[in-house]
Amino acid sequence: MRSPARDGDRRPDGTVYPQFRGEDEWRAELSPMEYHILREAGTEAPFTGEYTDTKATGVYMCRACGHELFRSNEKFESHCGWPSFFAPADTEAVVTLADRSLGQVRTEVRCGHCGGHLGHVFEGEGYPTPTDLRYCINSISLRLEPTD
Repeated sequence: MRSPARDGDRRPDGTVYPQFRGEDEWRAELSPMEYHILREAGTEAPFTGEYTDTKATGVYMCRACGHELFRSNEKFESHCGWPSFFAPADTEAVVTLADRSLGQVRTEVRCGHCGGHLGHVFEGEGYPTPTDLRYCINSISLRLEPTD
């Protein structure tokens, strides 16, 4: 039996994410580290992620549900220790919400399809990108589908 949707299973508008699964289902599908990052909003250590320095051409998908999140042409070198993107693949790819943990207010980024925690987005840091945004994303939240 599927467990009922909790607050973390709902989009900011209150609707349940399209790819809703109960926590037992997520635990069965994800490794312990994937579960910690994607479902418990953990963070991988800087400069350790699989895609931090990747230059391959392709599409970055949500590791949990396979939804398209970012494209390699939106990735840039921020030297922050995590893969950085200046925009999501489309407006529905991700959702954002206020994160008041760590004694500060940040903007959390989640998969728009399953609600998996991806990382945070920062604005106004002066990067020479079209949006002046830095989507700072955990590699473990992503799976790269090469297009070459």
